[in-house]
Amino acid sequence: MPLQSFVNTFAGNPLDRASERRGDTAWLAEQLSSPESLGIAIWNGKPFVEKAKDGGIQIAYLPAKMVEELAGGPERLLFMGLWKDTAIFALDIEGPNDPAQGPLQGLGEFMDLRQVALRLPTADAGILATAKSMYEWRRRHQYCSACGQPSVPKEGGWKRQCPSCEAEHFPRTDPVVIMLAYHGDRCMLGRQEIWPAGMFSALAGFLEPGESIEEACARELAEEAGLRTRQVRYHSTQPWPYPSSLMIGLIAEVEDDEGTPDQTELSEVRWFTREEARKLLKGEIEGTFAPPPLAIAHQLIKAWAEEA
Repeated sequence: MPLQSFVNTFAGNPLDRASERRGDTAWLAEQLSSPESLGIAIWNGKPFVEKAKDGGIQIAYLPAKMVEELAGGPERLLFMGLWKDTAIFALDIEGPNDPAQGPLQGLGEFMDLRQVALRLPTADAGILATAKSMYEWRRRHQYCSACGQPSVPKEGGWKRQCPSCEAEHFPRTDPVVIMLAYHGDRCMLGRQEIWPAGMFSALAGFLEPGESIEEACARELAEEAGLRTRQVRYHSTQPWPYPSSLMIGLIAEVEDDEGTPDQTELSEVRWFTREEARKLLKGEIEGTFAPPPLAIAHQLIKAWAEEA
């Protein structure tokens, strides 16, 4: 359940993850065969969805038994958790052939999660982001990092174990600091050359080992824009399933309003007043735009721009 008033897209997964039941293979098998249990499907990273009555998009749930049959074994199955007393499982499908034109025909369609995220209910987006991140981890960790032998899924898909050396492997989330730098009544945004022309966003970077969140924020601002950080305050976090990051949103006060792009990560930086930032979010500055509301960067700019 969400524990704060501000929930970014992909946060707010409402399921009880029931981690204490993951190791109970008999219970999992019973839930998979239950006519009450449900399943979701992911094909090449795209979730299986359907049109909702309000015109939006929602998860196209399938009978868990169908999901089990399509999986053909535990490798592509994931126990997602419980919705009240209903067990929810996920199925990972890979390959060139769209299952919506095959065994799932007439039940929904597969759509890119990033493109439909804002049309999904908050809960659905959170559930699908969890499944997508877990399957991205599975694809990258099919072999034991200790001895190189193939690993197998355990505990409902939340652990992989090597049959050869018995090493256990668990999902990893990569922490990323993303910060809006400001000085006085102006904030700084940057852009990378590979981004769409005219898009400016908050700066970001991965935490390094032995580094605090505040230290990572200060380092990234210094490295990418030559800014010295005075203080850092927390805004919110966002699970980001591309492939499995946790975006840690920060607002950082810096010592001056100079800033020089490093020409490696950033090709350009620009300072915006609060009024200009509000116009940027509304798309009222010709040739320049902010990230969409889907992104935590958008929410950081908005939070700062609307401060009294």
